[in-house]
Amino acid sequence: MTNVLADTVNIFFWVLYGMLFARILLSWFPLARGNRLAEFLFMLTEPILAPIRRLIQRSPLGGPGMMLDFSPIVAFILLRFARGVLLSIL
Repeated sequence: MTNVLADTVNIFFWVLYGMLFARILLSWFPLARGNRLAEFLFMLTEPILAPIRRLIQRSPLGGPGMMLDFSPIVAFILLRFARGVLLSIL
């Protein structure tokens, strides 16, 4: 049972990694904003990135004039940590 649960957790986090990576790639192309699939992807990943983005803006590294969005990098690190914690519990 735990093996199936661990596999499910792994699949869930790999899907999240893939969605975040696809969002990073799509953010480089302004034409992707009109695409329904891209909008759906942005809608799914924004709840993960928005809180991180707010925290980065409050830090000395961020601010309103910040040119690069580091929130996906922080999200990858946090998701990796959460995945490790969940798998160690299982």
